Amino acid sequence: MGTSVQVTPLCGVYNENPLSYLVSIDSFNILIDCGWNDHFDPSLLQPLSRVASTIDAVLLSHPDTLHLAALPYAIKHLGLSAPVYSTEPVYRLGLLTMYDHFLSRKQVSDFDLFTLDDIDSAFQTVTRLTYSQNHHLSGKGEGIVIAPHTAGHLLGGTIWKITKDGEDVIYAVDFNHRKERHLNGTVLGSFVRPAVLITDAYNALNNQPYRRQKDKEFGDILKKTLRAGGNVLLPVDTAGRILELILMLESYWADENLNYPIYFLTYVASSTIDYVKSFLEWMSDSIAKSFEQTRENIFLLKNITLLVSKADLDNAPDGPKVVLASMASLEAGFSHDIFVEWGNDVKNLVLFTERGQFGTLARMLQADPPPKAVKVTVSKRVPLVGEELIAYEEEQNRIKKEEALKASLMKEEEFKASQGADNNAIDPMIIDTGNSQPSPEVAVPKNGGYRDVFIDGFVPPSSSVAPMFPCYENITEWDDFGEVINPDDYVIKEEDMDQAANNVGGDLNGKLDESAASLIFDTKPSKVISDERTVQVRCSLVYMDFEGRSDGRSIKNILSHVAPLKLVLVHGSAEATDHLKQHCLKNVCPHVYAPQIEETIDVTSDLCAYKVQLSEKLMSSVLFKKLGEYEVAWVDAEAGKTENDMLSLLPVSGAPHPHKSVLVGDLKLADFKQFLSTKGVPVEFAGGALRCGEYVTVRKVGDATQKGAGSGTQQIIIEGPLCEDYYKIRDYLYSQFYLL
Repeated sequence: MGTSVQVTPLCGVYNENPLSYLVSIDSFNILIDCGWNDHFDPSLLQPLSRVASTIDAVLLSHPDTLHLAALPYAIKHLGLSAPVYSTEPVYRLGLLTMYDHFLSRKQVSDFDLFTLDDIDSAFQTVTRLTYSQNHHLSGKGEGIVIAPHTAGHLLGGTIWKITKDGEDVIYAVDFNHRKERHLNGTVLGSFVRPAVLITDAYNALNNQPYRRQKDKEFGDILKKTLRAGGNVLLPVDTAGRILELILMLESYWADENLNYPIYFLTYVASSTIDYVKSFLEWMSDSIAKSFEQTRENIFLLKNITLLVSKADLDNAPDGPKVVLASMASLEAGFSHDIFVEWGNDVKNLVLFTERGQFGTLARMLQADPPPKAVKVTVSKRVPLVGEELIAYEEEQNRIKKEEALKASLMKEEEFKASQGADNNAIDPMIIDTGNSQPSPEVAVPKNGGYRDVFIDGFVPPSSSVAPMFPCYENITEWDDFGEVINPDDYVIKEEDMDQAANNVGGDLNGKLDESAASLIFDTKPSKVISDERTVQVRCSLVYMDFEGRSDGRSIKNILSHVAPLKLVLVHGSAEATDHLKQHCLKNVCPHVYAPQIEETIDVTSDLCAYKVQLSEKLMSSVLFKKLGEYEVAWVDAEAGKTENDMLSLLPVSGAPHPHKSVLVGDLKLADFKQFLSTKGVPVEFAGGALRCGEYVTVRKVGDATQKGAGSGTQQIIIEGPLCEDYYKIRDYLYSQFYLL
């Protein structure tokens, strides 16, 4: 029987809501993505709340709000306790994204859905994997292998490959086949005929212009606005597509010799760039190669200034400027405040580089035609003064007194209990030499030493002669070289490092920006004041697609190339989903599903897989041939059963049938050309074939990715007269690709 595979969408189908999907493989429940939106509406997570306690593993694909923002809330409130897996950039940049969201909202509201501690706790459960790393799950997930692969949309963005019993389930959303300044294109095209492919229809109806044309339009509109004396606001995400925009602006400013200031403004701006500088190996091949040659980091910014507070921007010199500020939705953060200030000036420009989330201010402004006026709520946190401050302090004092009273009552109860125990104790003057460890209430080991703890309200037992305090005899050992030391005493323990990081308001292995840390440490009594304003939208509003996703035409070509046995469509408008579904039914595969929320679909493979044992008698007669790192062989056998009723392959009773030659491996003519060059054979491409020497031609016919009976194999044709060169080229070919 084949591996059972079921898919249940929890959010993000037939709409543009956050992404969250439950994939069950033989009753092992995998949650792929745990997204939320910038509204942070808990009602969106109701389907997740009903299954959170049954989830066995969580896979995160991208470091943005729509893919991971609900993780801290789900772990704290919904009972999600499964291990989490992601790439290192998704882990690091996702953590900064959540910090930025929390700090942005804490400044303008009494945000209480999660705290910084909740974010830290959630991300401490993340296991980081590298691209193409096969991770074998254990326990209930025994036999399941997960591996992240390049998606091409965001730094560290992942296509997840989940394998069990030789069948692949591919989760590929928000991928990009185009190579960009800081990212390679997706590797989705390298997967052929997976059992199940889960992908999105988000861009199915959109087609993009050529990159060079789009980049020119982007630069021209910025230059036009700045030269007219206006400011430019780009609402951006915290640590996602902003990286591509930064490199675009750096390149354009250098090429055009512009001197207008550019500011990158988020609560974690400098932390974001610091981390990105260390992720060059996750970026495009050109960036890695450039760093190897020049040792220059492409994210050593020369034209962009990093800011972490609105006050820094307000103190900047007057004049035209470009500001990249979070959040992209304009629902909160610095971009919201700047839009309120700049929106009524006809000289200014608000340039959107991604589609606003549904129901947000950004989406409203991207409407055609845009609104002439919008109502916004402006909030800020101010310190308490006067009677409000006095009332707050009185309330705090009352709470402290209540807590002190409760603590004293608990101590009295503990004292009475200890007094009763002391009356039945042995003589306190007798020292128990069998227990040399001090009481944990008295001394706590810390970095190899002891820390005495004085308990307020200490009352000696009535049976004791006098108060007793811990005394440690310092016995020092010496050898020929001096005092003998224990290296373990000087090792900083992980829990101490974590505590130190938390004490400075930092993330798990670093620290926040100074303004963010000052916001955390600001314990002055404060309140949030809000007022509604009407912004007369007189500034220019422009949307240009720099989302970094494959467009509709490319998606269809890639799906036809991958040709999955079964296809599941998620995340996209109803129109886009239906359009892509009809196309795929005609051109990709006959089994295409587009489920509703909490609708479970069974996409179990129609093929049956059985586990068999290879008998020793059979294996002793098999002749293996070396092929690279592997060994391959023909196996002629017939099925039988062992004593334990297990299926087993046994040698055939008669003579085996002869075999046709089969090419094992994937021949790339470019690689073969390079190999022949190293052997001194003159070689060149001519008409799609490889011309070897003067008379011999090597041609590749057929494609392993083609569908249809008999067309799934490649044929290598060697053309030319039977001469010495012919046989030499054939031997070289056989040495690279083994024929069975």
